Amino acid sequence: MEKFTKLGLSKGLTDVLKLFGFKTPSEIQEKAVPLVLAGRDVIGGSATGSGKTLVFASAIIENLKPKNGIQALILTPTRELAEQVATSIRNFGKNKGLNVLTIYGGVKIEPQIKKVFTADIVVGTPGRIIDHLDRRTLRLNKIKFLVLDEVDRMLDMGFSRDVDKIIHECPKERQTMMFSATISQDIDHLYKKYTRNPINISVGPYVDPSKLKQVYYDVPDHQKFSLLVSLLKKENADLVMVFCNTRRNVDFITKNLLKVKIDAQAIHGGIEQKKRTRVLDDFHRKGLGVLVCTDVAARGLDIKDVSHVYNYEVPAYTKDYIHRIGRTARAGKDGKAITILASRDYENFRNVLGSGEVDIESQDLPQIERIDIKIDVPRRTYGSRGGSKRDVSRGRGFDRNPRRISSRASKERDPRSRGRRRSGNNSSPRRSEGRYSGRRNSSQRSSRSRSFGSRRR
Repeated sequence: MEKFTKLGLSKGLTDVLKLFGFKTPSEIQEKAVPLVLAGRDVIGGSATGSGKTLVFASAIIENLKPKNGIQALILTPTRELAEQVATSIRNFGKNKGLNVLTIYGGVKIEPQIKKVFTADIVVGTPGRIIDHLDRRTLRLNKIKFLVLDEVDRMLDMGFSRDVDKIIHECPKERQTMMFSATISQDIDHLYKKYTRNPINISVGPYVDPSKLKQVYYDVPDHQKFSLLVSLLKKENADLVMVFCNTRRNVDFITKNLLKVKIDAQAIHGGIEQKKRTRVLDDFHRKGLGVLVCTDVAARGLDIKDVSHVYNYEVPAYTKDYIHRIGRTARAGKDGKAITILASRDYENFRNVLGSGEVDIESQDLPQIERIDIKIDVPRRTYGSRGGSKRDVSRGRGFDRNPRRISSRASKERDPRSRGRRRSGNNSSPRRSEGRYSGRRNSSQRSSRSRSFGSRRR
């Protein structure tokens, strides 16, 4: 623990770190801990899992005294990250007796109100913090330490105004620390406005590119789910994350994986917090093999030992793709990122490849066992009071006429028709797994492979 001591940490804190298995500081810790202990404002560019929580926690734990009101505020973009950060601070500060309170939505606000008055540190999401400020159940006038964790993600999620309002409630005399996986112009504006002579620190990626293999399969629409099942059964995987673009598709994939006896659970913003926490705990303990999720799980959460990442749907932006695949090949371990590409993914995939930041290798399709899946069609009843009623099928892009579906599907499979419709990220799972999707001929597949291959080179 000598290296941690040289950073300026007290014996009480280094003893706790030793207890939790810390041996040597990470790059961000070596560069930033001495600065935050000296009271400097810091802007840190650091990937998830690189150890930045200890950076800001060290300044808070070493300088705060318990029972003096709320003196530290850490803002996070998601509930899961808030719980993760709060747990880490409790562990690091177990010898100081600091009271750490998490504040986020999706749960009742009354228990949080009762605990606010005894808290020393608050870790929370912007929306629920604003709720407390509006109710006047939270006062930030004693804040000495303000931390914005994953600040780029917060801004992407539309919390810019909330963050501004929260910062205005804090004293101007404070230490401010901001951490982000990517430094954008929005963040430049934020730290120039709210920090004092900050030191900008950027560290290399936590993911080892030499350990990460990126591949994609170009698959007929109606075989997309079947290919996913085939790969999940054949790949030598430990922990697996499957990413979709929408909550609806996460639920759809999870439900059908369970039907084919693959142990899977879902994580997205529409699931109640207790269940999300339970699923993540189960995944961490390796009691669950496959986690199907939206991008809520792509950032912030420190999930170790993920061997495979599947993109069942391609994200719209390269940075989101990079954050997804960054869940694997961490800390020197091997990892594999697999993208399952169908016609509705072509536009997003071109965007990802066009950035030049990623190198994704094309793979030949393996032998695929066809999986028949049942699509539940939600129904809605119409009719005047007392009159006859009729059921009308709901669902975007769904048509009961097989000829119309077959015609539309053939146009979508042609990459030259990319400008005729939207990308389709929000389209129903029926479109990729519908029973009426036609087959592609070999010339279409080869032309598409040449198109993506030329862009990749």
